[in-house]
Amino acid sequence: MTDTIITVDTEVGRDRWGRPLITPPDGGKPVPYTRVTTYVGCLEDTYNLSRWQQRMVALGLSQRPDLMLAVSSTDPDEKKKLDNLTEQAIEAAKGTAAATIGTALHALTERMDRGEEVGVVPEAYLADLAAYQATTATLAVESIETFGVLDDLKVAGTWDRIVTFNGQSYIADIKTGSIEWGTGKIAMQLAAYSRAQKYDPKTGQRTPLNVDQDKAIIIHLPAGQGKCDLHWVDIKSGWEAVHLAGQVRAWRARKNLIAPIDTQQPLPVSEAPSQAPAATYTGAALLAAINTAPTVIELESLWADHHHVFTADHVEAAKQRKQTLSA
Repeated sequence: MTDTIITVDTEVGRDRWGRPLITPPDGGKPVPYTRVTTYVGCLEDTYNLSRWQQRMVALGLSQRPDLMLAVSSTDPDEKKKLDNLTEQAIEAAKGTAAATIGTALHALTERMDRGEEVGVVPEAYLADLAAYQATTATLAVESIETFGVLDDLKVAGTWDRIVTFNGQSYIADIKTGSIEWGTGKIAMQLAAYSRAQKYDPKTGQRTPLNVDQDKAIIIHLPAGQGKCDLHWVDIKSGWEAVHLAGQVRAWRARKNLIAPIDTQQPLPVSEAPSQAPAATYTGAALLAAINTAPTVIELESLWADHHHVFTADHVEAAKQRKQTLSA
């Protein structure tokens, strides 16, 4: 990558759960935003990841009799202690080695893109860096490790790169592991980043991005294989899934699904339980419902029930969704 224009961002403050603290657009006390990876994670299929973690725990315990003994002596209710022992078992099985290597390669490619000295690199990974340099020669870096916010969804996160390719700017993400799994989450993450605004934690200022919102780029640098490839990511579809993730999160947050039955005051025989009222949407939840409406009839029902809270963005989204469903 050449002719780079790089800016270094100030560290963003975080709360005790690691959520970034963001000054609202109209000013005031910083509030926690959800990390993009967390927001879209509710749609991720974690079956293979869970099975892998179970295998690592089993292997780690087999290699560390001391950990097995510690587990045997721990009460089942001591969750934090058991969690800690589980993490040690995964480490013993070298389950975190890939993540450590990936983080290191990310840091080294960042130095390369900034034009800095890479330093001493183990011979096993020199071919990786050479492949990265050769493959990304056609890309010009605009920014590295940039933090941004999506105020409508109250989410925030950091993307690896913004690059220019054939005259167009794209969000780009470096992956050092397999990209066979988790492509849906990748598409959602990069879709959100492409629609975010760069955020200055010193001033709270937002700066719009000018990147493609239909496609993003994966720079695939599988660790230790001495090769690097570029892949397109369909973030237009990813953005549709981001709205779906919003609906899933709203559903999971509901607290009114179960109510006690008063057996001392049964309903009269002549009365039937009233029908549950239709769901009420506002703001981002309404936008998500519009963008995922399965039929024109459902779309018209949303208008009938919520037209009094439709904004210009809701109206425009409804028009586009109706065109899509009527095509």
